[in-house]
Order: sequence, then C-alpha cells, then structure tokens
Amino acid sequence: MKILVLAKLHPEGVRVLREHAEVEEAYDLEEEELLKRVPGYDAVIVRSKPRITQKVIDAATDLKAIGRAGVGLDNIDVEYAKSRHIKVVNTPEASTESVAEHVFALLLSKVRDIPRADQALREGKWIKKQLMGQELFGKTLGIIGFGRIGSRLGEIAQGFKMVVLAYDVIDISQRALEVGAEVVTLETLLQKSDFITLHVPLLPSTRDMISEKELSIMKTGAILINTSRGGIINEKALFAALTAGKVQAALDVFEQEPPTESPLLTAPAIVLTPHIAGSTEEAQEKAGIEVAHKIVEALSTF
Repeated sequence: MKILVLAKLHPEGVRVLREHAEVEEAYDLEEEELLKRVPGYDAVIVRSKPRITQKVIDAATDLKAIGRAGVGLDNIDVEYAKSRHIKVVNTPEASTESVAEHVFALLLSKVRDIPRADQALREGKWIKKQLMGQELFGKTLGIIGFGRIGSRLGEIAQGFKMVVLAYDVIDISQRALEVGAEVVTLETLLQKSDFITLHVPLLPSTRDMISEKELSIMKTGAILINTSRGGIINEKALFAALTAGKVQAALDVFEQEPPTESPLLTAPAIVLTPHIAGSTEEAQEKAGIEVAHKIVEALSTF
C-alpha cells in the first residue's frame, strides 16, 4: 500500500503509517502539482489544506481512502468520494480539549482586555483606569452546538460558576442534564447570554447563521466567540455591530483565511487569533496518530 501525506503530520502518526505502508510526504502542492502526484497512491492524508476536489479524486486512480487530521471536512468533496467508494475519515475528538480551552483563552482575553493592556504597556502607556474588566462568575454562557466541544465547554463553565444555555438542532437533553446546562431556543440563547460561542459545522444551513437579525437581539455588549468556521458569522454584519458598539467579539476563524482584506482587522472591541484553537502539541499528536490508525484500518478492508 502507498500513502501520500499532503500536510505536516505529527511524527508519531507518520511512524504508525510506515509500519504498514510505503509513505511519501509532499507539502504545499498547488493543484496542478497535486494532480500529477496523486496517481498510484491508495490513500492521501490532509489537514485543512490542500483541497481534495472531484478533479483530484479522478486523478487519483488507485485511491481507496482519504484522511483528514482534524475535524472539518469542507476541503474534501465527501459526497463524490463516497460515490467512488472511497472511505473518508477524520479525527473529531483529537482537538476537543484544545479548542475548548482556546475558547476560554479568548473569552478571558476579551473580558479583561489583555491584548490592549499588553500593547499599551509596551508603548509606555499606563492605562490602568481604562481597563475595567468583568468576572465570569454568575454570567451566562450560550453555547450554539452542543456536541463534543460544546458540551466540554459547558463542563469548564461550571468551574467558573457560570449559567450555561445550550442550543442544537438535535436532541441534547441528556448531555445537557449531565453537564448542568439548560436547553433553550436559539432566540432565547441570543437574548439571554452574556457570552455566546459557536460550535457548528459550516453547511448551507449554517452559513451566515449569525447575521443582522441575530446580532440585533443579542445583549448590548455581549461577546460573540467563534472557533468553528468563519462563514457561520456574516462578517459585514458583525463589523457593523462592532462599530456601533452593539456587541464585542473574539474570533479564531474567518470567511477567508488569512483575512487580509477583512474589515474586522480594524474593528473595535475584538480579539483575533489565526485559526489556532486546535494548535497544541497534544491535539496534533492525537490527530496524527488517530488518522494514521483510521487510514490503516480503512486500507485493511481492501
């Protein structure tokens, strides 16, 4: 069996693969290079890049499995792969803890204005009187999408003695009961939450899930956090709401990445990080090992 690793994978993951197959690594390939490279391989492994499109799948004449070291599959044409009887696997549990912790890193950075405090101090400014923060204790955290990451956030929030509201399109009543969260409608969550965090996949039904209407019914000054996918928030609407002082935000993901043209780069009341919620040593090791085992298992059925 031959496996092509198209994005940097943790060495332990590569080691697992090499125990079972011939492995080649090739990073940062443009599509034309990728089309020339994939023929003859039984499996490919990617991260958020490159895109495995129908054209790439057609070029990969021996392809039997596609592995994504991460959660989202939006860079893979999953339906077309299935139509060709190609197995697609990912690692949804590997980054749960890292992403959940990053949400709280963003939240605490925002409520205590840490980036602004750091920058001012480096510039020789002592702006202590301007930096009045908030406590998390007793505040309401609204979690949209109560799966692995969302429910883990609920558990962490309990440690801060927060009130947790949860919304999902599926039945989450049992998990919410275990965590101590109250299941509510999306509208109720938006209206009552001091902080709102998004944990849903990017689908046609979730694109622009948070736009003018949703922002308008949020509490004035509420903080919106997104570590899932950028297209879930309408960035033009968010920019307008930030500029008007309606809401605040903390984002790790953007409609276009890197967001070089995004007006959010100059918006007030926002903290930004470059899609690093899952970027911890622990998460990357787990993702690499997990995707390697899943690819080996998938190939063993042929």
